[in-house]
Amino acid sequence: MTIARVTELSATSPKSFDDAVAKGVERASNTLRNVVSAWVKEQSVKVENGKIVHYQVNLMVTFVLDD
Repeated sequence: MTIARVTELSATSPKSFDDAVAKGVERASNTLRNVVSAWVKEQSVKVENGKIVHYQVNLMVTFVLDD
């Protein structure tokens, strides 16, 4: 039987939402073993002086627990 766990994390990027997702998944994979999926729960941007400064995503990352 396979057991998985889901954890939430936030990631940011000055480039795009896609880049923030990629950075978040890469960072999670460096810390967690057996990452199998991620879904974007929320997206937001930080704005300063009328311009987007960075993109932020909240990710739900799923990883399979070791036996």
